[in-house]
Amino acid sequence: MTYPLDQEKWQRVRQMMERNNLDAVVARAPDNVLYLTDYWTMKGYDLAIFPPEGDPTLLVIEPQFREAQRTAWNKDVRFFPFYHPKDPRPPMIRAVEMAVDVLRERKLNGRVGIELSQTSQICDRMVGEPTVYWQGYFDAFRSSCREVVDAAPLLAEVRMIKTPQEVERIRLANEIAALGMEYARKNIKPGMKESEVAAMIEGHIHAVGVGYKGKIEMARAFTLVWSGKGIATFTATSHRPVIENEPTLVEIWVCADGYWTDLTKNICPGLLTPEYNRLLDQLLKIFGEGIACVRDGAPLGDIDRILRKGIEAAGYPGQPSHPVAHGVGARAHEAPYSHQAAAGVMRAGMVLAIEPGVYWEGGGGLRLEDNFLVTATGCEKLCSYPDDFRF
Repeated sequence: MTYPLDQEKWQRVRQMMERNNLDAVVARAPDNVLYLTDYWTMKGYDLAIFPPEGDPTLLVIEPQFREAQRTAWNKDVRFFPFYHPKDPRPPMIRAVEMAVDVLRERKLNGRVGIELSQTSQICDRMVGEPTVYWQGYFDAFRSSCREVVDAAPLLAEVRMIKTPQEVERIRLANEIAALGMEYARKNIKPGMKESEVAAMIEGHIHAVGVGYKGKIEMARAFTLVWSGKGIATFTATSHRPVIENEPTLVEIWVCADGYWTDLTKNICPGLLTPEYNRLLDQLLKIFGEGIACVRDGAPLGDIDRILRKGIEAAGYPGQPSHPVAHGVGARAHEAPYSHQAAAGVMRAGMVLAIEPGVYWEGGGGLRLEDNFLVTATGCEKLCSYPDDFRF
């Protein structure tokens, strides 16, 4: 959908550029292109050129030109041929050449930031075939600009604090996730395959999420579903059956127009066994203690420290083997990351996924996970689906 220009976001990016004396930032990662222009690329070949003042330039494949004009905040939208009758090279090469020309045309080819150290990025809207960087991409800018610096960590730092518009969009993604989980809760049956549960959730979210409240153009869900002894970290969804009176755990990412959730929700067809009731009570208490430390100015490492201390006290030292708190936004996993041995503080406007888990030897266990908006005095839970799923 077309959102109004997020002036606060652009201002923050330009303040970062001023601090780092950048003449331009060139973004290729789909999440960074989205962040800077509000255009979510279809094929991942597109580039955004962000200047310290004036309109950014967005370069897109020709079939996406009209859509980019409609959705992008910037007016300077240009296309390059997706197919060229005289040029057999891949289209991303034409995009880079065009970007170099734009930098020269706009006299922005001094000190330029490009993404030199991406550790992860979201997919484009086609999802199944993400495009990647290649040596010629980096060489093109190094040979045409006075100096090239790494923009990836600079953009990651700016992205840690969400603008009000971003929070609204993450809320929408969480609302859609809750709809998918409620649908599954009403329709799950013992004996169904894990893959059937996954398909039910993903299909329902795609069906109700596209056009949701007149605000979402594209909504997709990506799940891992495990039941009973299948609960582990991390394995693929399988054909195992849903077990009555034991939890079915759903790791669920929902992407709504490029903004994500990272959630773990549970369903139990029937009544939880005493063993699982005890584990859920323990984990809810630990989860609550971790959430209670979240507020503006608190040490970021406290979340990791408190959750792991509680899990050890419950009799599961060394668990879980995965991180337990990280940022969420234009990626399902993004900065900041909570680690007991690392510095950093929580800041109002961060959105954090918090996810303590306990996994039994031989299979089974639980994980709880929600997304929380950090506020001045605490935090706000963003997904309405309950963590205590005994309802």
